[in-house]
Amino acid sequence: MSSSRPPDLPDFAKPPVAEVVLSLQFGALSSLTTAHVGLLWRRYRDRLPLIEEHPPLAPASESFGPPSPPRVEVAFEDKPPAPRVWFVNEAKTELVQVQQDRLVHNWRKVGGGDAYPRYERIRERFRDEVSEFEAFLHDEGLGELAVNQCEVTYVNHIERAGEWEHHGEVEKLLRNWAPLPAVAFLPAPEDAVLRWRYRIPGTDGPAGRLYVTAQPSWSAADGSPVWVVNLMARGAPIGTGIDGAFEFFDLGREWVVRGFADLTTDSMQRCWERTDAWSG
Repeated sequence: MSSSRPPDLPDFAKPPVAEVVLSLQFGALSSLTTAHVGLLWRRYRDRLPLIEEHPPLAPASESFGPPSPPRVEVAFEDKPPAPRVWFVNEAKTELVQVQQDRLVHNWRKVGGGDAYPRYERIRERFRDEVSEFEAFLHDEGLGELAVNQCEVTYVNHIERAGEWEHHGEVEKLLRNWAPLPAVAFLPAPEDAVLRWRYRIPGTDGPAGRLYVTAQPSWSAADGSPVWVVNLMARGAPIGTGIDGAFEFFDLGREWVVRGFADLTTDSMQRCWERTDAWSG
């Protein structure tokens, strides 16, 4: 199932995208051991020859009823949790993450010359990787994927580009931030950490949520200030099977991109060379 870009979606010739992540969460495959993951790597190894081990990601899901009171649970495991394994390409710009209840694809910008390959190409690559994973599970008799949550994440590294000088000038980056009046007692803030949540509407209720965070950081290359703006859409598949999961990916990407355009200022969008028809 292929995807085409919506014709009215905001677009930038020089987007500040540093990483894109597509993640499938599914019912845990308890029979999937580290030894099986080693066998799976053979199917990806020509393109992703490097391997790393990391602690597993915790399950996450969206619910929309009244919040439940916090509970403290103690679990006793008869064996340690299986690790999360990364299959990484030589350039370290692409990787696949595998654990008992997750399959994840990352594209990330490592150097200044790494061009963002665009969502449609990343989606197509991940669809092939999911098909390969499903075939492996079938061949090894390890079960089937029962996807319960999908995530689309865009990480943006926003440099000054002559538009702002320090982290306190949030209003030059984000539309929904107003500076204090000149007569205020407080000076301009040194910096800020911002978070938003938005419900994504669906046919029969919320389809998921969009999470947005903006926080100050510093360039590893030269120590200059940057803003890291992270947008993540998460929800259940729209329909059944893997096609339903990718339907949510497409919806989530649309909310990420339109949300980013709504939240960032016209002056910053001109720096990123917005190319679609808009009023900025």
